[in-house]
Amino acid sequence: MYVKIQEAAFDVGAQINAFSQRHSKMGAIATFTGIVRDNDDETLKAMEIEHYPGMAEKAISEIVQSAVERWSLGDALVIHRFGTLAPGEIIMMVATAAVHRKDAFEAAEFLMDYLKSRAPFWKKEITKEGVTWVPSKQNDEDALDRW
Repeated sequence: MYVKIQEAAFDVGAQINAFSQRHSKMGAIATFTGIVRDNDDETLKAMEIEHYPGMAEKAISEIVQSAVERWSLGDALVIHRFGTLAPGEIIMMVATAAVHRKDAFEAAEFLMDYLKSRAPFWKKEITKEGVTWVPSKQNDEDALDRW
């Protein structure tokens, strides 16, 4: 299990390759990569992500451990960035390894839903009009409720 909260950009392909090579006895690797998305009106200059060091890693590690146990994963990886990111930059990735694809997919989706709605990150959008905190969205809460 690997959880990393970092400011620096990372190479998704290299992360997936390294993760996959460690799990030759697993039949499935599921991955998801999140990218900073511009607003519909294309006014986003940057997304600023804040967290409490130590607290974020602990909370995410606990939920990753629960996913490993619930879906009998061989392993799981979560990398999440903080700091100021521009539209199009990679913000996070999740990878899960399991004997069967259903477990890998479900665990990855569970982790993504958790990261979107409960992980202790605070996001600000910096747009051409100003700065606003990103509120939680009901559809993210609803997605987490199914687990």
